[in-house]
Amino acid sequence: MAEKLKIAFYTDTYLPAVDGVVTSIINSREELTRRGHEIYIFTSGDRSARPIVEIEKNVFAVPGVKFKKYPQYRLAIFPFLSSVKLNEIKPDIIHSHTPFMMGLSALLLAKINRIPIVGTFHTFFTDKKVLDEYGTNNEFGKKMMIKYSWPYARFFYTKCNRVIAPSHVTMGVLSKHGIENTVVVPNSVDLKKFNPSVSGEKLREKLLNGKDGKIVMYLGRMSKEKRIDVILRAAKRLQGRNIKFVFVGSGPSLNHYTSMAARYGLGESTHFTGFVESSMLPKYYAASDVFCTASTFETQGVVLLEAMALGKPVVGADALAIKEIVKNGRNGEKFKPGDSKSCAKMIERVINNIDSYKETVETAKKYSVKKTTDMLLDVYRELIHDSNPERYLDHKISKSKSQGD
Repeated sequence: MAEKLKIAFYTDTYLPAVDGVVTSIINSREELTRRGHEIYIFTSGDRSARPIVEIEKNVFAVPGVKFKKYPQYRLAIFPFLSSVKLNEIKPDIIHSHTPFMMGLSALLLAKINRIPIVGTFHTFFTDKKVLDEYGTNNEFGKKMMIKYSWPYARFFYTKCNRVIAPSHVTMGVLSKHGIENTVVVPNSVDLKKFNPSVSGEKLREKLLNGKDGKIVMYLGRMSKEKRIDVILRAAKRLQGRNIKFVFVGSGPSLNHYTSMAARYGLGESTHFTGFVESSMLPKYYAASDVFCTASTFETQGVVLLEAMALGKPVVGADALAIKEIVKNGRNGEKFKPGDSKSCAKMIERVINNIDSYKETVETAKKYSVKKTTDMLLDVYRELIHDSNPERYLDHKISKSKSQGD
């Protein structure tokens, strides 16, 4: 029987915020717990967290304030208050999912307590579009953030014992910027939640107002770095083709994009849902015919895999990690980044050949929770071995005896 581990996750974003980082944490926690490991999550909460509050079983929040540009996120004020609880738990390993306030405290506490630490590079927070969207409005401050974003990323991740990249493309970008101690462990897809048996017929009928037509869906954060403007311009090109474009999610640029759709005269052919409960997301995927994203800064693109898990082909920008996932003619089509004409052409190609994309579900299965958790545990155990070889050897001997070797 494998050794049971105590694992501390540190993150600057957690429920009720719903994003790729949170989804990754939830999927990993559930599978690791199912296997008998103990998972503890340290995050930031509202000001009432004094000095640290357990908001659900084994989830501890330190005081935080809302991030004005994206209020679903909270910035920890006193992240090091987690040290007392961490010392009580005595984890075998720390896993930082973000490199900001909670991540910095995780890094320092790991070094002080000689606990191995893993850091996942979930998002290109170094991207200029991201910094323009979420950074300061002060021009000098913005220039400094852009100038020092990669040096900071290099500082943080080179201090980790191991860095996890969600894709090989992301690992290559990190290497280019001097972050070498990297291994690829993709984020997972919950195939129990996202699968072809999910029905979206009632929702589809509602979205199409009871009429015939096709649905092209974008699901994710409504922000400028996601390049939703490209999809809207593609929608303009396809106007009159009986296609409804549905945009699922909320974010800082929701009003910007709804106004853009109105200016383009797309009122009848677009629909913006705003925030949607997590439990409803599979039904939205199921209600669609095609999933589309124009984002050019994805470290992996879990939403593409979720759509494929329900058998939906994907149209995506030919950039970064999307190149690894989307295979032309097999599970979707790629288009020239930023090119609405190319995007519209690929959407039309997929709709006209919808039954020819046979490898959608098989692609998603490669990223099952079980497979990615196996990879994650391999990283954890290697680091624990490196930090405490005698303990690891005892574990190997014990495991060998239990298997009758």
